[in-house]
Amino acid sequence: MSVRGVWQLKKLTVSFCNWGGSSRGIRAFMESHLDAFKEKNPQLEVVTELNRGYHPLLKGIYKNKNERVVCVKNMTPEDILECATRLRNSQGRKVLKLKTRHVTKHPSVQGTWTTALKM
Repeated sequence: MSVRGVWQLKKLTVSFCNWGGSSRGIRAFMESHLDAFKEKNPQLEVVTELNRGYHPLLKGIYKNKNERVVCVKNMTPEDILECATRLRNSQGRKVLKLKTRHVTKHPSVQGTWTTALKM
């Protein structure tokens, strides 16, 4: 995703094994979809690395120095393309759990309104 016109994903690393069965989908992804993905995203540096004996991974490195790693073992090439697109579209921020369902800059002194309010 871009913030003020700047894409946040800086580098995408595709890690795979050339022998293992769980890497079958990512090897097919690299043959069929990876070149088109690179052409659609010229701002992105895509690196492939061979890790023999390990499950396949997609690792996204963002401009804010965060990284996200997605395990793509036994996935189809279409699912891997969807995971790569999600990594590209995300901002690289950590996921924060909200304390309440109601988020506002100016909370009410009287509390939030509910339908169970008795007058």
